[in-house]
Amino acid sequence: MKISVDIDCTPEEARAFLGLPDVAPLQKAVMDDVQKRVMDNLSAMDPEMLLTTWIPAGMQGFEQMQKMFWSQMTAGTKSKD
Repeated sequence: MKISVDIDCTPEEARAFLGLPDVAPLQKAVMDDVQKRVMDNLSAMDPEMLLTTWIPAGMQGFEQMQKMFWSQMTAGTKSKD
């Protein structure tokens, strides 16, 4: 025997029926705070400062990759005696 029940209700109605709290106001408050913090941090950033911060790390990573490739190429060309 197989019984199936279809319930047609909105998420708010299901939450109220199951006794779950409505967290929409809390979620909105948290997201507003996150948005405010992100916007404050973005407005404080200077493009020139970002470049001076990011480029040295990028160049160092590029140099490490170049050294790795060079060591692999030279290792493959050494003669085996």
